[in-house]
Amino acid sequence: MKIQVWSDYVCPFCYIGKRELEMALEETGFASQAEVEFKAYQLDPNTPVGTTETIHEALAKKYSATPEAMKQQSEGITARAAEVGLEYHFDNMHPENTFKAHRLAKYAATVGKEKELTERLLKAYFTENKRIGDETVLVALAKEVGLEEDAVKSALQDERFAAETLVDMQEAQQIGVRGVPFFVINDKYAISGAQPNDVFTKAIQQVAEEENLKPTLKMFGDDSASCDGDNCKF
Repeated sequence: MKIQVWSDYVCPFCYIGKRELEMALEETGFASQAEVEFKAYQLDPNTPVGTTETIHEALAKKYSATPEAMKQQSEGITARAAEVGLEYHFDNMHPENTFKAHRLAKYAATVGKEKELTERLLKAYFTENKRIGDETVLVALAKEVGLEEDAVKSALQDERFAAETLVDMQEAQQIGVRGVPFFVINDKYAISGAQPNDVFTKAIQQVAEEENLKPTLKMFGDDSASCDGDNCKF
């Protein structure tokens, strides 16, 4: 089962949607049979690196509202995140340009660390309020998930990974992605937004039925008090 996920590291619903997908895969028993690929998407490519503006100030300007109104809205998102076990802190959050983070994720995918880095970047931004547009911060986070510092610094300057990031964004336009998160399952079914768990579950079960996939059994306890062809375990 192939699942492609277009998302941005500063999108609060992308982290929530990621967790909803993971929970649905676990609950249906198909987590080990799903190949999840994260695709780059930027909500605002023009966000300046290192801005001192708070997220509430930036959103208030964007939507012609007040910072107080944006803060109230973020409280609802924080509550939604808590429902799936995530902890959000908007008060000390700043807008970030995520192009370098996406670029780094492309490198991480080449060494089997895309999943770990994606989770680390999202937690760093929403829970720890780290400045993920800053290269120094990105290098530190990458090292935490086992990536080598020199390789990371090189990847952040590698035009190949920049090109791959842009390809993802162009593909999103071609298939009509207008917002994130956006999930495509087996190039056939699409889910837009951080939908409730049951939406993901139904889509996964539909694909599993079509592909004749069987869920992976979950084992409870150990293998004591059982016999095989050679002996019995007590």
